[in-house]
Amino acid sequence: MKKEDVFARYSRQVFIKEIGLEGQRKIMGSKVLVVGAGGLGSPVIQYLAAAGTGILGVADFDKVELHNLNRQVIHNENSVGKSKVKSAEAFVKNLNHQIDFIAIEKKITADNAEEILSRFDLIIDGSDNFSTRYLINDTCVKLGKPLVYGSILGFSGQVAVFNCNGSRNLRDIFPEPPFEEDIPDCDSLGVLGALPGIVGSMMAGLALSIITDLPLPLNRLTLIDTSDWTFQTVGF
Repeated sequence: MKKEDVFARYSRQVFIKEIGLEGQRKIMGSKVLVVGAGGLGSPVIQYLAAAGTGILGVADFDKVELHNLNRQVIHNENSVGKSKVKSAEAFVKNLNHQIDFIAIEKKITADNAEEILSRFDLIIDGSDNFSTRYLINDTCVKLGKPLVYGSILGFSGQVAVFNCNGSRNLRDIFPEPPFEEDIPDCDSLGVLGALPGIVGSMMAGLALSIITDLPLPLNRLTLIDTSDWTFQTVGF
């Protein structure tokens, strides 16, 4: 892509004085891993690719199912039955062919977490279970990687930045994961399709703020409730 085309593509970001050309260069030089290509991962992947993230890794071991399509907007009917990572890669390449997409079609486990996460500068957790969330958090703490965290259920969501510039992490607010039998999930309680779009977009915004050195809401957990449209921030 020619230099003038790069500027034209990202000009609306460059025109923001807090970002400018230097900030855009940081975005284009960034290495970001998104864990999960589902409800939260979809808007994160979409907006990071649109913003020009240099290297975008996506880790997911699942396949696209029909019930995913109410919220996982980077996939479509033709993706059903196919790998979510491969579907995400096709979406990204169609949106922005300059992105260096790294497909990681495997589950993040205790055996591979350090090796996978160490390759990236910033980790975004769009996983859907507590064991993976805590594994990602603990690995980021060990490796000194900033982490953008989000979760959703029904009408409600949470978002936070962990382990960034000396800030606290997931275990500082929730020391231990809940027992599996006490955990509600989207399979049983559902999720409104637009909710992960809201929370995921906030996660993408936080990621871009980290990359471009914009102010961050550190040591704060934002609670979103779209049943009555309230947003609360809890310090920890």
